[in-house]
Formats: sequence, structure tokens, C-alpha cells
Amino acid sequence: MATLLRTAAGERADALVERVADAPMLMLAGADSDAAAAPQPVQPRLAEPSRALALSDVIAVQAGPGDTLIRLAYRLGVPGHALAAPFRRPQPLRVLATVDSPNRGDRAAGTALRAGHFLIHGVRLAIGSFDFSPAARHAPGVERVVHSFGWLADLAASAARADGAGVAERIATRWLHAHSTPGKGPAWEVELAGLRLVAWLVHAPLMLGGQDKALKSRLLAAIGDTAGWLDKRAPREAAGFAAVAAWAGIVAAGLLLPLGKPRRLFGEAGLVKALGDMVGADGGVLSRCPGAQLDAIRLLTDILACYDAAQVTPPPALAVMRELLVPPLLALRHGDGALGSWQGQGAVSADRVNAVIEASGVRTRPLSVTESWGYQRIKAGETLLQFDTAPPPRTRHARTGCASTLAFELSDGPQRIVVNCGGAALAGGQVPARIGQGLRATAAFSTLVLDNANSTAVLLNGQLGKGVETVEFDRRMVPSRGGREATRIEAAHDGYASRFGLTHQRIVTLTGDGTELAGEDILIPASKNGKRGKIAFALRFHLGRGVEVQLSPDKRGASLLLPDGRLWQFRLGGDRGGADAITLTAEDSLWVDGDGRPHATEQLVIEGLALRSGGQFSWLFRKTG
Repeated sequence: MATLLRTAAGERADALVERVADAPMLMLAGADSDAAAAPQPVQPRLAEPSRALALSDVIAVQAGPGDTLIRLAYRLGVPGHALAAPFRRPQPLRVLATVDSPNRGDRAAGTALRAGHFLIHGVRLAIGSFDFSPAARHAPGVERVVHSFGWLADLAASAARADGAGVAERIATRWLHAHSTPGKGPAWEVELAGLRLVAWLVHAPLMLGGQDKALKSRLLAAIGDTAGWLDKRAPREAAGFAAVAAWAGIVAAGLLLPLGKPRRLFGEAGLVKALGDMVGADGGVLSRCPGAQLDAIRLLTDILACYDAAQVTPPPALAVMRELLVPPLLALRHGDGALGSWQGQGAVSADRVNAVIEASGVRTRPLSVTESWGYQRIKAGETLLQFDTAPPPRTRHARTGCASTLAFELSDGPQRIVVNCGGAALAGGQVPARIGQGLRATAAFSTLVLDNANSTAVLLNGQLGKGVETVEFDRRMVPSRGGREATRIEAAHDGYASRFGLTHQRIVTLTGDGTELAGEDILIPASKNGKRGKIAFALRFHLGRGVEVQLSPDKRGASLLLPDGRLWQFRLGGDRGGADAITLTAEDSLWVDGDGRPHATEQLVIEGLALRSGGQFSWLFRKTG
């Protein structure tokens, strides 16, 4: 194997200087164009365990001696007004500018709000009977939307300000009554508090534009209290999106509240460092979740809009980071424009992805070869392959961690052929919460499972335990029939090595015209002295929505009829290694779309008993019509 990836792998700051300084050029040079041009093979490299991307070391926030002293004094607790205007009384709290963010919400969800319901993951929740109290426990996705006030963007997208202000007032009144004391309940998770502060400030005209003057005073006080609370909590937050959201709230408050320059300077330094701790060298977030990638782009767009409203020049690092985040996200788009199902996320719709990318203003192409993020992309003809060749995220980065190593998704134009179940992060809506844990398991992904065990332990609350620590992979071009080269990726993980003494290696080869995907799954003894006996294995290929399956008479293959009439054939090759009683069956499966709706699908399952001394199983997907 040419390249070794470790979880939390990073890259030296000196090697990043050129990459970040030339960010737009980097994206074009490292991207593929979806044309016939073949990507270049990865050069051998040993990733060094360290911070993933020391962006704060590469592009430090520019500040003169005066600003540096102000930032230090504010961090030590000197009040902002005493630093910004030492001989004046504190100004009354107010929002200084109107933010015009290019981000747009979900019009359907906003219409539901005006009709008296939250619409979250396809489920309607009556606002009048919703329990906002700190003691209430709702599904994580529900708490995220309600307590982050993310619904404000939806409301703004569905109606004129005058029509939406009354709805915003009614919800805000109930929320403030339930959360009069900062710090209690899930609403005061640092991530939600930071997102809520940004939402309040970006949508201030909607929040503060009603007729209730008492409520306006309470909201302004809540804005001030939340900003002060985040000033204390953000520096103690571990690396991840929560820290980025907290620092973003501080920056927004520093830009849009009176005498906020000291808070802004303090927040800018923290935000740049938090972004550097959250994002890998190739621009992928370390949670490896496309939903988190999407959220990060959207949040940076809101923050940069706050700078525009305040007429303040933002640190260059913020725009550069947004540009770095987009190409990896585009790499996970299928031919239908929607995202693949990775790390708990459903297949986020093309419309939502398009809206976020358009709002960002970043124009680039997908990144075909990612290392620290670990999703390989091959585009040949109309066929597109996404392949997970990295360990799952570390516990400190995991959002809804899944044991998906060496799984893949395959699509032909707008039709998905092989998918992962996805949607664990959306459980609690139309997907029952009890099923969410199963959607994080290795069996919910299109890969090999040994003894029905997860390649990485799946724990509660989105966390992961022991399992895959290293993944070796190599990507190269190989000869193919018809004169066009094929792309071959070899990858192997150690998730089963300690328990079963076997390493799982998967080799996939996609022909240059995209009509054949050949695969091999190999079990290799982890030590020279292989164990005796046999072990159960299953190769699962979850099929896309609407794919009709017909097994061949010899039970060694299947016809796959796609919804638009395209036809693919699946064929099981000869096995080596003495596996017993290998069978190919079609079983029920489940696929969750980007709105959290579950759909009944099917899966091809190859099962048998493999020798502990190793084995090899080959298979082929071929387009025939």
C-alpha cells in the first residue's frame, strides 16, 4: 500500500503555506472535471499524527500592537466598552446593522411555521404544544433546529417580514420564558448557543421588528447574555464544529453590537484557530460528515455577510477556508446532484446543496483525491464511484459516527445503483430513534462484515469506540480494454485484526468508460501465524431506491433494472481460500433520503464461512443496457 492514513492525521504547517496561499489554484489543480481526463495516482506519503490543519499558524489574524493588546485585555476579562471607549458610558444594547445573508431557508418549513407547526425531518410538531423547557428531551435533530433558531431562515424564506414577525415573536416568547437562565438544558449546548446567537443577529429585523416592545427588550438582553456566556465558554470548548459555532457567535456579536471591536478581535483569533482544528488538510471536516461540511460553509457565509453589514474587512483566513470547504463537498455529489450517505447523513437533496454553494459564491470543481478526509471519487462516463478509504472520525470529532470504512456508493447518471442506508443523524423524525443505532453499523453500509460485528465499535450518543485505526490505500491507473485506462484503488483496514486476526482489503477497479466496476474483498491474516477455524462473513450491497432485482438461476448473479430503464448485471466470481456454502440472496433494506424519509429498498448479500487463514471473493457490476 502506498499511503497510510491515521485518524486525526494532519500535515505540517510549513507544507500548508503554499496550499492555503494559493487556495483557488489548489482547488482547480486537485479537482477533476468529470471529463475523460484521468486523475493522477497519489504519491506515497506517511501522514503525521498532529493537528489536522494549523490554519491559525499559516494565516494568522493580522493585528497591530494596539489590537493585540486589546485582544489580550478582553481575554483577561476587561469589559469591552472600557477598552473601546474608556471615557464613555456603556451604550444601550442594539443591533447596529441589517445583515443581508445570501443563505436562504426552506420555504416549505417556513410555511409550516406560519401554519403553527415545526416541520423537521418530514415530521410536523405543533408549536402550541411543544415543550421548550430545559427538562424536555427531544430527538437531537429536533433540538438542533428549535434551539439553534435555525427555523428563522425558513420563516424569512416563506413570507415578508411583516407576515413572519408575529410567528417569530410567539415562538421567541415561549422559548425565552423557558430559558430565562443561561446554561441549563440542551438549548445551552455550546454549538446550539453559538448558532442561535448568529441566527438572532442575522435575522434581527424579523426577531425585533414586531410590536411587542417588552419582548424586544428581553431579546436584546438575551443577545447580550448569550454573547457574554459564549465569551467564557468558547475558549474551553474542544475542537470541532461546536467550537466554530461558538466563536462565530462571538464574532457576529462583536460586529453588530455597540462598542464590539474588542469582542470581535477576541473572536476572530478564536474562530480562525477553531476552523484550523476542525478541518483537514484537503478541506474536509474531521467529523467526515457531509452535513457538517454543508453547515460549516453556510455558517461562514453568514459570518462574512455580518462583516459586509458592519463594513469591516474580514480576516483573509475566513474566505480562504470557505473556498477550501467546497471542493470536498462537491466530491460527494452523485449524478442527481444530491450527496452520498456518509457518517449518519441522509442523501441531502440537490436543491439544498445548490443553494448553499450558490450562496457561498465559490465556483470550483469536485476534489477527486482526498487524503485526510478519505473519500475517493472516480468519475468515468456517466458512472460515479464514492469510496470510503479512511478510519472513522475520532470521538472528539464524531458527530453521528458510523463504522463505514471501505464502503462505497455507485451511481449511473441520476440513478443510484449501490448506496449506504444513511440517515442515523435524522433518527427521531420519520426514522424511529431505535433504528438510528442500527443505521450506524457496518451492516448498514455496502462493505464486508465479519461475524456480524462492526469494524469500529458503535457507542451511544453518536460516539465510536475501538476498531479501525489505520487504513492503507493506493490509487493508480491501470490498462483496460478498449484503449482507455481504468482507475484502481486498493485499501485495507485493521478493524477486525485484534478480534479475529484478519485484515480486510478491498480492491475496486472502474473502467475508463464506466461500464464495469470490478471488486475483490480479501481477508488477510494479521500475523504470520493465522488462526485456525472458520468465521462467518457477509458482503452487503445496498441498492438504490427503485432498483428491481432478479437473481440468476444459478444464484451467482443478478439483474438490476434501474428506474429509468438502464440495466446492470451483478456477478459473483470464484472465491479462493476455502470458503464454505457461499450464497447470494436478495434481502430487504432501507434507505433514508435527505429529508429523513425512510424508503424500503433491497440489498444483495453474499454470505458464507471463510477460513481464519484468509480468503478472497471477487464480484463485478457491468452495465448492459
